Amino acid sequence: MNILETRELSIGYPHSGKHGAYTISSGLNLGVVAGELVCLVGPNGAGKSTLLRTLTRLQKPLAGEIYLQNRLMDKYRPKELAQQLGMVLTGAIQVGAMRVEELVGLGRFPYTGWNDRWSADDLEKVNEAIRMVGAESLKGRYVNQLSDGERQRVMIARAVAQEPSLLVLDEPTAFLDLPGRMNVMQLLRSLAHTHGKAVLSSTHDLDLALRMADRIWLMAQDGRLVSGSPEDLAMQGHFGQIFDKPGVSFDRMTGSFRMLAEPKRSIVLDAKGIARVWTEKALERAGFAVLSHADEHTPVVRVIEDGEIQRWVLQYAGLKSEHSSIYSLLISLKS
Repeated sequence: MNILETRELSIGYPHSGKHGAYTISSGLNLGVVAGELVCLVGPNGAGKSTLLRTLTRLQKPLAGEIYLQNRLMDKYRPKELAQQLGMVLTGAIQVGAMRVEELVGLGRFPYTGWNDRWSADDLEKVNEAIRMVGAESLKGRYVNQLSDGERQRVMIARAVAQEPSLLVLDEPTAFLDLPGRMNVMQLLRSLAHTHGKAVLSSTHDLDLALRMADRIWLMAQDGRLVSGSPEDLAMQGHFGQIFDKPGVSFDRMTGSFRMLAEPKRSIVLDAKGIARVWTEKALERAGFAVLSHADEHTPVVRVIEDGEIQRWVLQYAGLKSEHSSIYSLLISLKS
C-alpha cells in the first residue's frame, strides 16, 4: 500500500505575474510505500523543492490530489498531519543553548497536552528516536556544539520522534562532507528497511542515490518526471537524457559521469586490476585515448607489480623511463 500517493498532481505557482499560474510539472501519479527509500534527483531549477513543499502541504497544488495513508491530505488537521508526516528541511540549524534531548523532544508536540509536558511514554519515544538514528553518544550535549553531520542526525531524530509513517527530507546532505553524506544516506536507508518508514529525500548526490535508493524520482528541467529503480533508469538512458551537457556524459556502463574532451594523443596501457582502472582514468584525464595495442610509434605504459608496490614503465621513441607513481608518469608524459 502506498503511504503517500498523488493523482494527476500539478505543481507550480498560482500567481506568476501577468501570465497567471506558472506550472512546473503536471499529471504526476506517484507513490511511496512503507519500507522504501525514494530519492528525488534532478538538475538545479527543475522544481524538486516545489514538489516536496507541495507533498508536505507547505504549498498548495495547482491541480490533482495528494493522499497520505489513503486519506486526502487536505482532510488532516495540523496535529493529525504531524503524527503521520515528519519533515527535515534544508537550512542551518539555529536553536541556541538547547540540549540534544530537548531538540528531539520537540518532535513530541503532536502528542503532548495543552501544557506541553512530557509523559513517561513521551520520554521513551524521545530516547527511542535517538537510538534509532544512532545518536546515543550525543545525549547531554548542546546542539550548537555539534558538527553539521551530528546536527543533521539529531534533526532526523526529532522527525522520527513524531512517529510518522512518512519522512520527507529536502537535501539532508547539502552541508556535509563525503563521509557525512554517506552516513546520513545509510541512516535513511536503515529507517526505511529496518524500521519500516516510507522515506522520500531530495538530493544532488546522484552517485549516492544510485547506490542507496530503492527507487528514484528523476525530474527534468521541463517538468517531466520518471520513476523507477536506479538500475532501470540507468539502463534506459534517462540519466543521460536529463544530465548530459556539452563535454559531460553519463556512462551507462559504469553509472558515473565522464568528461568528453577530445583525446589529443593515443597511448597503449598494459596493466591489470586496480592499477589499470586508476591509470586509465588518469591517462584519459590527461587527454589520451587509451588503447590495448597500436603501432610502434605509440607510447606504451606498462604497470609492473611487486606485491603491493607498483612501477609504471613508459616506453616511447626508443626511450624508457620508470616511475613510482601515476603523478610522476603524467609529468613525464607532459614533457
